[in-house]
Amino acid sequence: VWCSFVCSSVLSSGINAEYGEFSRSCLPFCCACLTLGSVNQSKMSAKSGAKIFKQRCDQCHTVEAGGKHKTGPNLNGLIGSKTGQKAGFSYTDANKSKGITWDKDTLDIYLTNPKKYIPGTKMVFAGLKKKKDRDDLIAYLVKSTK
Repeated sequence: VWCSFVCSSVLSSGINAEYGEFSRSCLPFCCACLTLGSVNQSKMSAKSGAKIFKQRCDQCHTVEAGGKHKTGPNLNGLIGSKTGQKAGFSYTDANKSKGITWDKDTLDIYLTNPKKYIPGTKMVFAGLKKKKDRDDLIAYLVKSTK
């Protein structure tokens, strides 16, 4: 919070509006903000993600190789796979035709609001609003679905 405040204050006063440039006095503050920002970023925790999976996903999905489909598909091999392609599961046309490849970024968008990202999906999960929860769940999925 402090870093964002300082940067926004410094940047708003340090930009030469006519030329769209930062004044030299901003540079030390911007460097400090970039450094502090990278230290303060939350770390992804597969351990915390496992708890979230058990609480929010386990009732509909499995992750282990050869795991059965439940209400939702088995997620083994998720990363790098296309939407709606898992053999033996009945997907909606929306999932089949979305045509994206699952990776950390697409999962983050999807897990924020599945019905918004894939309108017509039959997944009833409302999503995870907290970025930290999504990051942890994604870390778990990356680790557990290989």
